[in-house]
Amino acid sequence: MNTFEPIPENSRMRFLWRVVSCGWLLLILLMIGRFFSLRNTTEIDFIIPHISHNETMNGTNWQMMIDQRSHILTTACKNKKYWGITHVSKLPLDHIFVSDQHKVLFCQTSEMGDNEWYKLIGPSGGFPNVNGNSDKPVHDQVKDNLRQLSSLTSQEITDRLENYFKFLIVRNPLERLISVFEDKFLFTKPSEPWYKYTISTAIIRKYRKGFPYLSNTGLLFNEFVRYVGDTEGRQSIDWLVGPHISHWATYVDLCAPCDIHYDFVSHFETLAQDVNYILSRAGNENQVSFPSISPGLVHQNKTKVQRYFSGTSKWENRGIYERYQGDFAIFGYPVPEFLLN
Repeated sequence: MNTFEPIPENSRMRFLWRVVSCGWLLLILLMIGRFFSLRNTTEIDFIIPHISHNETMNGTNWQMMIDQRSHILTTACKNKKYWGITHVSKLPLDHIFVSDQHKVLFCQTSEMGDNEWYKLIGPSGGFPNVNGNSDKPVHDQVKDNLRQLSSLTSQEITDRLENYFKFLIVRNPLERLISVFEDKFLFTKPSEPWYKYTISTAIIRKYRKGFPYLSNTGLLFNEFVRYVGDTEGRQSIDWLVGPHISHWATYVDLCAPCDIHYDFVSHFETLAQDVNYILSRAGNENQVSFPSISPGLVHQNKTKVQRYFSGTSKWENRGIYERYQGDFAIFGYPVPEFLLN
C-alpha cells in the first residue's frame, strides 16, 4: 500500500514563496498593462495633428486649414472608440434642419448662434440682416419654413443627405461647456425657468456634498461638470432634462459626423472666414450678412477655460475628457494637459 510522505517544511515554504511571487508578478503586469492602456487613450489624440487657429487668414491658408480639418475628421472617424453610432439615430435627425429652397442641411449645435443661422438659411429676403431681429420671428420661421430631417420619409431623408449641402459649426468642447453653463444656469433667461428651478435642483440634490438645502447658492460649475462627466450616475437626470440635454450633448451624438458626410465643418474660431463660404453655397451670399466676431474673443475664451477649471478636481476633469474625447479628436482640438493629468 502506497503512503504519502509529508512535504518537508523548507520545501513547503519555497512553494508558498513561489505562489506569492507569481501573484505579485501577475499584479505588476496587470498594472503595467493598465498604465499603457490609459496612455493609449490619451496619447492617441496627439497622433492626430491639431488645428492651429489663426484669427486672420488669406485664401490659401484658409483652404489649407479646411483640408486639414477634413483630413483630421476622416482619420479620427476610423477609430471606433470616438463614436459608437453605426447608423444615423433619431437625435441627429431631430437636430438637422432642412432648407429645401437653398438645398441646405444645417446641424443645430448649441452656443453657435443658431437663431442667426435659421435666419441665414431661411427664405431669401425674409431676414436680409440677422442683427436687430427678435427671436420670435425666428421660431415662426423655423416652424413654417425649416423642417427637421426626422419629419421626412426615409427616401426623402436619403435624397437630401446625398444631394444637399450639409454643414455644422463646432467650437472647443470646454468653451462650449462654459458657455452653456453661463447661458442656462448662471444667467438664466426668464423664458427658460426650468434650467434654474428643475434641472439645477436635480443636479444639486445628487452632487452637492453636505446639506444642499441649507445653502442658497445656485448650481456651481464643478457640480455641473460632475454631472456631465458622470456616465452612469447622470442617467436619471438626463431623463428629467429631456430634449434640453442637446445643449451639452457631444457633437458626435448631435450630428453623427462619422456617419454623415458633411460638406463643410466650420469652427467658431474661424467663423468670420467660414461664413462667406457657407453663404455662397447656400445661395444667400449677397442677401444676408452675419454679425462680426471680436478678434480677441478666442484669447478671452482660453483664459476663461483656465479660470473655470481651476476649481474642478482631477477625477471631474477625467470624466469630462472621457465624455468629449470624440469631439476633441474628430474636430482637431488639442486636449488641455489638466484633463489628461
